[in-house]
Amino acid sequence: MSSSDNNQDTRNSFPQAPEEDLTEAASVVRDIAEVPAIEVITTAAVHLMSAAAVKCGLAAGPDAEELKDLDEARKLITALAGFVTAAAPEIGSQHAGPLRDGLRSLQLAFREASEFPDAPGKGPGEKFTGAVN
Repeated sequence: MSSSDNNQDTRNSFPQAPEEDLTEAASVVRDIAEVPAIEVITTAAVHLMSAAAVKCGLAAGPDAEELKDLDEARKLITALAGFVTAAAPEIGSQHAGPLRDGLRSLQLAFREASEFPDAPGKGPGEKFTGAVN
């Protein structure tokens, strides 16, 4: 038996996606293409804000304290601060203003939730936003 006999032809061994899956994928791509960039950016920011709020202990309901995780909140707030700072020139003050306000509220909530608050300018995201008081 030659070595070529041991090598199976695997070119056609992977299952092909059904035609309907390809049609659905094309539809999703078309849907995404129709969404303005500002909407995608603000939606992403709102998702980061919501996650950070929960991790700061601001969730609605009796289990809010159990969901609090300040290490995770710090990461989310810092990511949000960088994201909003980078996106602001692209989305304009009309959209960036409310995002900055929400970010500032989260930074203050984080400081209040911290047992040992960070020094001014050292809190989550403050390297992008400056000190929050």
